[in-house]
Amino acid sequence: MMNQTLEKLSTMRLSVMEQEFRRQMELPAMTELSFEERLSMLVDAEWLSRQNKKLRRLLKAANLRNPEACLEDVDYVASRKLDRAQVARLSDLSWMNEGRNLFITGACGTGKTWLASAFGNAACRKGLKVQSLRVNRLLGDLLAARNNGTWATLLASLKKPDLLIFDDFGLSPLEPLHCRDLLEIVDDRYGHGSILITAQLPVSGWHGIFQDPTIADAVLDRLVHNAHRIALHGPSMRHKPYQDGAADGVGAAANP
Repeated sequence: MMNQTLEKLSTMRLSVMEQEFRRQMELPAMTELSFEERLSMLVDAEWLSRQNKKLRRLLKAANLRNPEACLEDVDYVASRKLDRAQVARLSDLSWMNEGRNLFITGACGTGKTWLASAFGNAACRKGLKVQSLRVNRLLGDLLAARNNGTWATLLASLKKPDLLIFDDFGLSPLEPLHCRDLLEIVDDRYGHGSILITAQLPVSGWHGIFQDPTIADAVLDRLVHNAHRIALHGPSMRHKPYQDGAADGVGAAANP
């Protein structure tokens, strides 16, 4: 009967539960446990395995630049002027449920991308869909999509994630066509999904990035009024004493 049960578990593709059942059969001490306790252990093993597989799929699809980044590892060294309480409040991701946005600004090397990845990682661990994109590459992809007839399909795909990360926003001026593409994305997601933006330029200077001021008003009106903001300060974390943690934003204590 045991062999039949194992075969059935294998046929149903409950491989982890099968392995746990075999483990229990090989341990005499398991007979001391109640049926309910052993069943709970079987279910827990299968559930945990599926959760881990789902997390791996979500992280792979998210394409985070620092997929290993975690909010628990954020470095609060004084020079960064990073508000621990603010990060703690944002870590529950309730702002995503409310359709609000998050801006992370600061000079090159201050850990903006790492922190954005940490929020993306946290979202994936909650079972949410995330997509991280470098703005310049995205704009190039949108232009190519216009030429090959897949623009609408690409645009539709950008509405699906629960969190869309725009990394390195504002590195170069946005031409009129790029302005219109960005407005389409922001308008589609307005009220439906959150956008996290990292930028070297402070929010007050974003209007000047757009070559079309009218579209700038429309985009920023949809982005800014309901957004949380984190401004990072201090020297580049790519230099000592942050070498090895560097662009990851993890301090020396976390990287012995």
